[in-house]
Amino acid sequence: MMLAGELRLHGVQVLVLEKEAEPTPYVRALGLHVRSIEVLDQRGLLERFLAEGRTHPVGGFFAGITKSSPARLDTAHGYVLGIPQPITDRLLTGHAAELGTEIRRGCELAGLSQDGDGVTAELADGTRLRSRYLVGCDGGRSTVRKLLGVGFPGEPSRVETLLGEMEVAAPPEELAAVMAEVRKTHFRFGAMPLEHGVHRVIVPAGGVAEDRTVPPTFEEFKQQLREVAGTDFGVHAPRWLSRFGDATRQAERYRVDRVLLAGDAAHIHPPTGGQGLNLGIQDAFNLGWKLAAELRGWAPEGLLDSYHTERHPAAAAVLDNTRAQMQLLAPEPGPQAVRRLLAELMDFEEVNRYLIEKITAIAVRYDFGEGHELLGRRLRDVQLKRGRLYEQMRGGRGLLLDQTGGRLSVAGWSDRVDHVVDVSEELDVPAVLLRPDGHVAWTGEDQQELLDRLPRWFGAAAG
Repeated sequence: MMLAGELRLHGVQVLVLEKEAEPTPYVRALGLHVRSIEVLDQRGLLERFLAEGRTHPVGGFFAGITKSSPARLDTAHGYVLGIPQPITDRLLTGHAAELGTEIRRGCELAGLSQDGDGVTAELADGTRLRSRYLVGCDGGRSTVRKLLGVGFPGEPSRVETLLGEMEVAAPPEELAAVMAEVRKTHFRFGAMPLEHGVHRVIVPAGGVAEDRTVPPTFEEFKQQLREVAGTDFGVHAPRWLSRFGDATRQAERYRVDRVLLAGDAAHIHPPTGGQGLNLGIQDAFNLGWKLAAELRGWAPEGLLDSYHTERHPAAAAVLDNTRAQMQLLAPEPGPQAVRRLLAELMDFEEVNRYLIEKITAIAVRYDFGEGHELLGRRLRDVQLKRGRLYEQMRGGRGLLLDQTGGRLSVAGWSDRVDHVVDVSEELDVPAVLLRPDGHVAWTGEDQQELLDRLPRWFGAAAG
């Protein structure tokens, strides 16, 4: 839905096919990290998310090691937004629909083929649809990825965790006391209150299931609670139950000609640090304007391929940090010794900030070559004399923030790049050229340098 919204900003006709007939009520993800919050702000969506979520301090995300939020975090949004995934799904779906996205539910992809002009998708009911491009955003068991024959190398699950929502009969003080004791050694255990006695409960499984698409039985869930905590807390009336493993895999390629992969279809990893949903949103934010540029006819050579070039390493870094976190969550003495050592190191603010910026994705820097320290990084929201930077990015276009008083020009690219002449006390460069995703493509004050850089990201000058 994020990708659909990005494409519609550029007038691209979009059809979303969703296998499920109804939105899932399951709360897989619990919140949004800093970079995703910035993405929403850049598109004018943040207020509607803030109205339905709750902000929390940034901290405690790396393997659950609790530390205070680091000072001077490089963002205007130094918080985490607690918001259940069904609400995120609903709000992004509403945004995409408002922009004119066609959404068809109960449509399952069964086959696809492509040629030099487009892609033919075959649905399970025999319907055939034709499009110029197709993007598989269909999860870790992606049908699109399998039909493409794209490799998905990595490691299978070694441990498994049970997750569900259910009512808890035990009084809050008993639940809190048992949790505090158990979590001294079992960090994949907990019960978080939701509403009206319902809790989100997580507990280590007894082994690894052969088929994780089959949810655990409620008796299996209660047995694991008794095994790990010594009590099942009187749990009853389950809403839903599921299981997840710690498999870590990444697609070898994110693009095969006119078919691309995004989100969990391109990468899976343990949910440690709460990065999965955020990573998918950020994939879409990177891909949307590039695919739109290709479809609108102004994309420079290699722009669409840069989606893989930039996002594949970003996801690989997430896979690595989740692997590390899973080691630190293991109950054995060795991993716990390393965990205690890392907790001591995180008392150093620079270490704490480094790990927070990694988890929240504000440390991501794409390789644009040598240059200013801002080059390749996303630019935080800064206050201008007339409003805020992110308020200028609602349309999904490139942006030249010109602090030279207007000595620079984007004539020839004004249909793709906005020219904002304003100043910010927070930005110590004469001018910055931002891509539609907010990453810095150029800094400086030389008009010829700017003219040399514009075609790389925005194609040839018009007329």
